[in-house]
Amino acid sequence: MHGSRAAQFELYKLYAKAMYNVALRILNYEEEAEDVLQESFLDAFTRIVDFRQETTFGLWLKQIVINKSINYLRKRKFDFVGTDEISEVPDELVADDYEVQLQAEEIRKAIKTLPDGYRVVLSLYLLEGYDHEEIAHILKISENTSRTQYMRAKKKLKSILEQKGMRDE
Repeated sequence: MHGSRAAQFELYKLYAKAMYNVALRILNYEEEAEDVLQESFLDAFTRIVDFRQETTFGLWLKQIVINKSINYLRKRKFDFVGTDEISEVPDELVADDYEVQLQAEEIRKAIKTLPDGYRVVLSLYLLEGYDHEEIAHILKISENTSRTQYMRAKKKLKSILEQKGMRDE
C-alpha cells in the first residue's frame, strides 16, 4: 500500500469525515480542523511504514489527528484552569429521562461555546472515550486537572443548556 495513490485515496474517503469531526470537536474552527485533517493524512501516509498492526489504521490515524489538534491549540495558548481554586467537587449527577431526550444538535452547539480547555477534555472523555489518565498524558496535565476540567465543563454545559430553556428545574 505504501505509495499507492489509489489505496491512499480509499483510506482518505473511508476516514476523512470522522477524523475531521474529531479535529473540529477539539479545535472548534473549521479551517483549523481542515488543516489538521490534511496534515494528519500527509503525516500518516509518509509514516505508514511506522504503522504497526497492533491497532487499527483508524485508531492510529485518530491519535495523529488528536495530537495535531492539541498542538494547534497550544499555538493558540489556551490554558487549563488549575485545581487549586476548587472549594468543593460536586457528586456526579445522574441523568434523568428529560436529559436523555435533549436534542443532540443543541448540545453540540452548546459544547462549541465552551472555553477550549473545557471543550477539549469533555470531547476527549465523552466523545472520544479516553479516560482521565489518557487525557492527562495527551494534554500534558495532571489527572486531577483533567477531572476538574471535565467537572467544570459539565457544569458550564448544564448552565448553557438551562439558559437556553432546555431543562426544567
